Amino acid sequence: MEKIILAWYMELITKYFPQLNDLQKQQFEALDALYREWNDQINVISRKDIDNLYLHHVLHALSVAKHLRFVPGAEILDLGTGGGFPGIPLAILFPETRFTLIDGTKKKIRVVEAVVQALQLENVDPQASRAEDIRHKYDFVTTRGVATLDKLAAWSRPLIKSKHQHAIPNGILALKGGDIRTERALLPKKAYLEYYPLSDYFEEDYFKEKWLIYLQA
Repeated sequence: MEKIILAWYMELITKYFPQLNDLQKQQFEALDALYREWNDQINVISRKDIDNLYLHHVLHALSVAKHLRFVPGAEILDLGTGGGFPGIPLAILFPETRFTLIDGTKKKIRVVEAVVQALQLENVDPQASRAEDIRHKYDFVTTRGVATLDKLAAWSRPLIKSKHQHAIPNGILALKGGDIRTERALLPKKAYLEYYPLSDYFEEDYFKEKWLIYLQA
C-alpha cells in the first residue's frame, strides 16, 4: 500500500481510538505489509479486498471495543478467526487481556501464528481447533460472519464462564451484516439478545447495515 494511503488509514484508526500508544500504532501499521505478504501465499482475505484491510477488517473488528472494554486478565475466545479477525486487532487494543484464536483450517492459523509472532503479541494463543474440541472456559466468545446465531449459541454456551467481571454478563459478541431478524427467529424465545448498528460507532458508509450482536450466555 502506498505510504500516503496507509497514513490515511492510520489516521482513521486513531480518529476512533485516540488512546493508542506508540507501540499499538506501530503494530496496527505493520498489519498491512504482513497481510499482503501472507495473502499472496494463503488467501485469508479476498484479494479484491486487501486494499480495504483497515476499513473492512481492522476497524470492523475494533467495533467490539466500542461496546465493551475487556478488563485486564479477561479471557476471550475468537471462534472461527480465519486470518485473525476480530481477534488480532482486539488483542493489540487490549494487551492485558488473553485471546485464544481458533479456526478449523490449519493454513489460516499458520497466518495468524506468523502475524502474532511478528507483532510479538504475547497475549494471543492461536489454535487449529474447533469449538467442540475446546475444554477451557472464557468470559466472552467473539466471532465475525462464522455461522447463524443459533449455531453460535450451541457451540459457545458450554465455553463461557459463569462468573462475570465486566459491565455486562458473559456471552457472545458477534459481528454480522444484513437483516438479522431471520436469525433472531432461530433462537429460543427466552434467549436474551441485543443488537447495535455499527453506523452508531463509525460514520463511513461501509458500516451501514452492519451489526454487533450481544447474546447472553
